[in-house]
Amino acid sequence: MDGQNFSRNLFLFLFLCNVCLYCITTEVCSNSILPGSKGDPGGVGAEGEEGRMGKTGPPGQRGDQLPSSSSIGLTVEYGEKGEMGRIGKMGNSGMKGDKGQEGINGLPGLKGKPGTTCDCGRYRKVVGQMDINISKLKNAVKFLKNVVLGIRETKNMFYLLVTEARRYQESLLNCKLRGGSLAMPRTTETNTLLADYIREADLTHVFIGLQVGVTEVGYMFVDGNPFLNTTVWSLQSPHSGKGDCVQLGSTGAWSQVDCGATQYYICEFVKNKNTSATLAL
Repeated sequence: MDGQNFSRNLFLFLFLCNVCLYCITTEVCSNSILPGSKGDPGGVGAEGEEGRMGKTGPPGQRGDQLPSSSSIGLTVEYGEKGEMGRIGKMGNSGMKGDKGQEGINGLPGLKGKPGTTCDCGRYRKVVGQMDINISKLKNAVKFLKNVVLGIRETKNMFYLLVTEARRYQESLLNCKLRGGSLAMPRTTETNTLLADYIREADLTHVFIGLQVGVTEVGYMFVDGNPFLNTTVWSLQSPHSGKGDCVQLGSTGAWSQVDCGATQYYICEFVKNKNTSATLAL
């Protein structure tokens, strides 16, 4: 029995040795798969579902603090220009300022050269010719103002009839832009001059610088001075229901008119700003 067991064990030992030798010399199989060649590009897939809304971002900067359009790559468009606002009511005239201090006397001038004997006859002839030339120049200037430019004038004022139909506030602003104001005839002579001006232009009425004030004041010139005598030049009582502005007719009569109406107007310009108009009414 011991011999059989020994033979059996020897056979098993030799069998196991052959099996191990076979496993060592035999190439081991690998389960890894080598990549194949690149396939053709696939088609565009269907559009996916809309993603969820993100969180609310921080507030943007104010409009006047935004960076320039060149720095952010955007084109900034300006809004349309708004309409001109209404003209506010004219304020009261300010108080006259105090007289300034008298300046110091200037230095005396240099002594002139000694005079020479004058050829009076010759210079009288030159002066006489200069007077003639000056007179011709004055007539030419008067023709230019009265005929070409259509200007009328008094001692202290120039008057211009503007043949552009506007509403009262627009005509008031236009005269200011020209350097003057709506005409304010304060004397009979000025009123007659302007009435003739209107008649020669084949017009019936034009705006002048007078409006209805508060009930206690009556009428007010555009410079803030009141006009209380409503019986002069056929002017009606204030607040007669025909409008709060005043027009001057070719007959010299004043009348109230709606301020929203459009018509021509007369502007006045001061010749000498140191000369103050005198109220005669």
